This record gives sequence, C-alpha cells and structure tokens, in this order.
Amino acid sequence: MERRTIFPGIALPMLLVLPQLLLTVVFFLWPAGQAIWSSMTRADPFGIRTQFVGLENFADLFSDPLYVDSIGRTVVFCAAVTALSMGLALLLAVYADREIRGRGFYRILLIWPYAVAPAVSAVLWILLLHPQIGLVGRWLNRAGVQWNYKLDGTQAMLVVIVASAWKQVSYNFIFLLAGLQSIPRAVIEAARMDGAKGWFRFRTVVLPLLMPTVFFLLVVNLVYSAFDTFGTIQALTQGGPGKATETLVVKVYRDGVVNLDIGSSAAQSVVLMLGVIVLTVLQFRFLGRKVAE
Repeated sequence: MERRTIFPGIALPMLLVLPQLLLTVVFFLWPAGQAIWSSMTRADPFGIRTQFVGLENFADLFSDPLYVDSIGRTVVFCAAVTALSMGLALLLAVYADREIRGRGFYRILLIWPYAVAPAVSAVLWILLLHPQIGLVGRWLNRAGVQWNYKLDGTQAMLVVIVASAWKQVSYNFIFLLAGLQSIPRAVIEAARMDGAKGWFRFRTVVLPLLMPTVFFLLVVNLVYSAFDTFGTIQALTQGGPGKATETLVVKVYRDGVVNLDIGSSAAQSVVLMLGVIVLTVLQFRFLGRKVAE
C-alpha cells in the first residue's frame, strides 16, 4: 500500500523547498541569465561602456575557423575521455567484484584518486611525463622516443586525455561496482549453469542489467569532460602547444579572462552550455529508450 505525506497547507512544503530553490536561482539561473545577456553585448576591457549587438557575437564565432577547430577538438577530447575512463573503470569494477583476497583494500585504492584536486592531479602527471623532469618522460627520451608534449600537439592532447580520464576513473568505478553488486547472483548462477561463460555471459547477461548505470555515467562523463577538465588542461598545457589542447572551456577562459573579450567569451559559454544540453537530451531520448526496453 502506497503511503503519502500530506501537509495541511502550502507554507511548510514551500519552506522546505525554498533552500534548494534559492541555490538553483543564485548559482545557476542568475549566472546563466547574466551569461546570455553578456553574449548579446560588447564591452570595453574595463566594462565601462556596453553596447547591445544582438546575435553578432554568435555570428562572429561561427565565422572564425579557430573556434570551429576548437569545437572539433572538444568533441574528440570528450569522446576519448569518456571512452577511456568508463572502459578502464568497468574493467576494474569487474575484477574488484570478484571474490579475491584483499578486495576491500583494492577498492579503497581505486577510489582515492577521485579526492585529488585537478591541479594536483596535473602536477602528478607533470612529474611523470615532463620531458626533462618526469620519470616516464626522461625514460622515453633515453629509449629513443622523441617525447616532448610541450612542443608536440598530438602528444599534448594524449597527455590531457589520459590525465583527465584518470581523474574520472574512480567516480565511474564507484557506480559501476555498485551496479555490478546490485545484479542478483541467482541470475549470474543461472547463466553459468546454462553454459554461458566469460565474455559471452558478461555481454548477454551482465551488461544489459548494467545499462542504466552506464547510461547515467555517459551523461555525467560528457558534462565532466566538457567543463570540469579545465583545471587539468590549464595546469598541464594551458591549451598549448599552439592551440592543440584548447578545448571550448579553455577558449572561454582565454578569451574572457586573458583577452578580456567578455561578449565573445559569454557567447562561447552559452554555445557550450546549449551543446551539452542538446547532447544530454539526445542521450536521454535514444539511449534512455533502449535502457527502458
């Protein structure tokens, strides 16, 4: 029998909801409104004079080949970070879900990286991969590999992808492990008794039951790779060499904070926000339907 809580009036429910509404308005709706307004204006670097220009900032953006290149670069970066972090997390979760000695200790070690700040994570990767002071970087150069991500754009993109994915593996691992543990063991045993083994059992039995968690993580990783990787990229490469690792969120910072072009930076942030919203809706529209089936 379903039980419902009934309030005698609307004052108490509104009072309970008010803190969340205030947080949403102050930290999301108001900044989003300010960004939309700024995207339709042009101001001098000191913000003294402001001119309303409508959609001119957006027109200038999509006529700029550098901005179009940054869109393609961001798509590749987000896809690579999502695939790498989720794939590695799923592999680790499958092994951590097995009956092995010390698995609790292994789980703790795998969760720890999520508590590391992006800037600190970047410093760790610098100490590993820097061509002069990095342990792995110096070893690669001694082995004859021309390793210098400070000068090679492909290597720089590889470094920021690996560093960003490593930071997110722990988050994905937590949810995937919880998803695996929620699968009834009776189902796994029944599949094993029917002769399903190894990869075939995982693909036909475990993965379909894990799809709601995978779908949720796809959305979360998309948002993470589009927005939350700024600290890692900025600390590692500052968007360089050249513009090889300048994703959309890095370009927003560079144009707005460094170059003081507030109108263009705001327009870029609006485009980025709309892009993530559209991709998230498409994921819910198509992937969500398959999960429900």
